[in-house]
Amino acid sequence: MPNEEELFAAVDALLAGEPEMPPPAERARLREAAGITQARLAQALQTTTQSVKNWESGRSEPRPPRRQAYQRLLNGWAAQYDTQPQAAPAAPATFTAAAPSPSPREPAPDLEPPAPTNGAQPSSSSRRPAKQRATKKPVAPTTAVDPRFENGPLAVIDCEDGQVSAYCVGGLVLDVPAKSIPALVEWTLKEARLGQARLHRNGKDADPVVVLMPSALERYGLPAALSEEERRAGRLAAGHKVIKQLERADWQLTQRGFGPWARIFRPAEGSKRNCVQLCIPAWNALDVREWDNRDNPLLPTMGAAELARFLGTYATRVMTPRGTTAVTGLELMVALHPPTMAVKDEATGEWRGAPAPGALTDVYEHVPCEVPDGHPVLKGKYARFHQRTPAEMLMEEPYDWCRPLTDEECMKRFVVGIDVNMAFAAAANRLTVGLGGPTHVTNPAFDPKLPGSWLVDLSHVEIDPRLPSPFTPKGTRPEGPAWYATPTVAYAVELGYPVQPIEAYVRYESGAYLDTWYTRLRDAYMETMADLGVVSGMEEQAFLEAMARSKSVDPEMALVLKAIKATAKGGIGKLRERPRNTPLFEPWPALSRKEWRPDIRAAVLATTRVNMHRKMMKVAAAAGLYPVAIGTDCIVYPSDGPSPLDFLPRTPDGKPLPGGFRLGVSPGMVKHEGTQTTLWAEEQHEQHGPAINIARIIKNGGQAADNEE
Repeated sequence: MPNEEELFAAVDALLAGEPEMPPPAERARLREAAGITQARLAQALQTTTQSVKNWESGRSEPRPPRRQAYQRLLNGWAAQYDTQPQAAPAAPATFTAAAPSPSPREPAPDLEPPAPTNGAQPSSSSRRPAKQRATKKPVAPTTAVDPRFENGPLAVIDCEDGQVSAYCVGGLVLDVPAKSIPALVEWTLKEARLGQARLHRNGKDADPVVVLMPSALERYGLPAALSEEERRAGRLAAGHKVIKQLERADWQLTQRGFGPWARIFRPAEGSKRNCVQLCIPAWNALDVREWDNRDNPLLPTMGAAELARFLGTYATRVMTPRGTTAVTGLELMVALHPPTMAVKDEATGEWRGAPAPGALTDVYEHVPCEVPDGHPVLKGKYARFHQRTPAEMLMEEPYDWCRPLTDEECMKRFVVGIDVNMAFAAAANRLTVGLGGPTHVTNPAFDPKLPGSWLVDLSHVEIDPRLPSPFTPKGTRPEGPAWYATPTVAYAVELGYPVQPIEAYVRYESGAYLDTWYTRLRDAYMETMADLGVVSGMEEQAFLEAMARSKSVDPEMALVLKAIKATAKGGIGKLRERPRNTPLFEPWPALSRKEWRPDIRAAVLATTRVNMHRKMMKVAAAAGLYPVAIGTDCIVYPSDGPSPLDFLPRTPDGKPLPGGFRLGVSPGMVKHEGTQTTLWAEEQHEQHGPAINIARIIKNGGQAADNEE
């Protein structure tokens, strides 16, 4: 039984509480008055720039000990600049939105001039923590928060004790009055204030995503799992009662039907879209290979609030998920470079769609050497069961190379794998790719600035046999003419060898299409790594130690990181999406996309391979070190010690070798992938022969690593 003194102390603690923070807009005003950037403030408080943005927009609140430090700083600024905390002016009732662009994937708004759109009224059924409710103020017009989407890009719907709740980003919880799926869609569009502002002025706002927990499935009459037949079809049976409810309410579904990622819409009203996307994890919407840990799944253990944080963080940093990470990666390209833009006809005053500069704006004729087997353009071109050769097919793929260790290398105790961070995304940075259609030319002079596919003989290029050839994925020397993307041929020229293409398919209209895509993913990756305790500029040993701890620091953020990496890798893969359940030589749906561009994928993969080879050449020249295996973006070297620091060469003053592999968090730098003994490597070669690639199993000693980049 507590005594009176203990009870009084507890009550006094409640009365004291935490010091009241200034309103979010006032925090931003004080910082700007001091002339401090959000990045500088984040550095001082040892947090991320996004966290500061969230504090200044009212999306989240700082936690101890940063809360006390932040409060002290704000009080100091307030005293220094003679300001008092005050409520920010209310957000304007209207705003101007850019004219949207049509898209063939889903219902699109009609093109019309930019028009004011009334902000939605706040929902009367919101529940916020008391502290957040006290500090939540109207957002000033200069802040980054769009009043239409003030509750974030998505919500997770859960049902407990008969109460249906929507868990949003930042800890916000909304009461959901909807008693059916059609009513839930109506509520989402009219009251929930969910969605995400467009990433490009010519694009369109992201539709809100509603994630249904198992309890919500039961509440709204949906099965806990799809039947075997429905699972194969990828959708709910057409006669299900929920689908009938939607039809009676005049809601429509896309051709994919009511599946794990269902899109429910009505025709757009001018520039206003009427579309909601449902995500159903219980139906495998969040595939464990992309969104979770295969060996120790975390998502099934997450509650609604944790799932909202996980998906909301991904949506905020990358974009609102549109399905698989690969689909989202491709959609991110489109969102950052919309194919059309609204232009005003000066003669009529009407608005119409026009191709947008710097974007992929049309579907062009596909080039036979660039397409995968089974493509319609190959019909009747080769005999049945013919295996196309490098002279008939562009084979720009990641490295899959391994060689036996030499006697000298066997004397070293370890083999150590290093992994290139975000290798495909890094290769896309500043890469010039074709935007227009192909032009066929014969006997052309090679131009390294001209993207395309070139038929050229590179078999005369001499490479040290301890290094893989940079011209083939298997690392073998070319045997004659073969098709290559521009970066591969340009590297042969860089090595000092003459090249004379026999023919080529070149694209004269070109640009750095993937630059903004890379930047968006790089920033998302770096911010998430910072959440896991790994930041740029760390001393190398400290970086290795931080990386070893990173997955246990915050398991949810570790999953966000995995999803970001899968988005980068999957987005590049989608540029040459292969057919599924489509007869040979019959067109498949992906071929109708402007973004079905196998030539761009080939250029990225070629650049990835060339970048790695260039660094391997630097290391070999400086230290006489040669890799023994490469698997995609993992390079394995023999070493006297178990750490990358034991073999990576350095300059005489102790700095990392210029142009070589450098340890660090940034895309293109490397991290420690795994270490095994040299005896283990020799045993793998003895047991499996040439079929084994130790780079693919070095991380966990014999089993293929999870699908990470």
